[in-house]
Amino acid sequence: MEIKDAVVAITGAGRGLGRAMATHLAARGARLALIDIDAQALAETAELCGESRVYATDITDEVAVDATFARIRGEFSRVDVLVNNAGLLRDGLLLKVEHGEVVGRMSLQQWQSVIDVNLTGVFLCGRAAASHMLQGRGGVIVNLSSVARAGNAGQSNYAASKAGVAAMTTTWAKELARYNIRVAAIAPGFVETEMVAQMRPEVLERMLAKVPLKRIGQPDEIASALRFIIENDYVSGRTIEVDGGLRM
Repeated sequence: MEIKDAVVAITGAGRGLGRAMATHLAARGARLALIDIDAQALAETAELCGESRVYATDITDEVAVDATFARIRGEFSRVDVLVNNAGLLRDGLLLKVEHGEVVGRMSLQQWQSVIDVNLTGVFLCGRAAASHMLQGRGGVIVNLSSVARAGNAGQSNYAASKAGVAAMTTTWAKELARYNIRVAAIAPGFVETEMVAQMRPEVLERMLAKVPLKRIGQPDEIASALRFIIENDYVSGRTIEVDGGLRM
């Protein structure tokens, strides 16, 4: 698909990878529907882009998501690309044990909040976008998974959600191909974003030591992978790893 003049919806567009991908595609002529729960952050991203509209939306709210994508189609006339980027971290050990006694555990709220955004939000936005794509000329859905989908200590919720995203990607690619809708995913490693900045310095240093390229990734390197998926019409059903060679 040509990026120039394509209508691209990006969730989590207010900051981090979402903002980087938005500006990357805007520079190549995409028309952007920017989605985030933070209206102020959305406005700041929109100022950096060309033709764009903002949609302050809670992607865990089914009614709000369906209404947002209906607005996008109404205002742009179609939806060509969805980038399911919005994500949340609420790290913690399943059980914290001291001297053989359980002194803490991952709360249900920690679990549910991450699943709601990272997995249910992807499902709701993917379903809504696909319903509009199949009424037009088809489209592309790109989901953001993570290297952590293989499992990572302290991230039961995040790892499970990102493994689920990868599985949904393969499933949707099989289901939606008949409607000329391609689906793929990107699994970043550690990238220089606000989310990674939340990690304790000693934890990040320990993780980076495992990266063969010995450096943190840059947001534009993830945006380049997104551009490849959109432009290559034979890419579907795969998760592309952009992680510097890291394996958990």
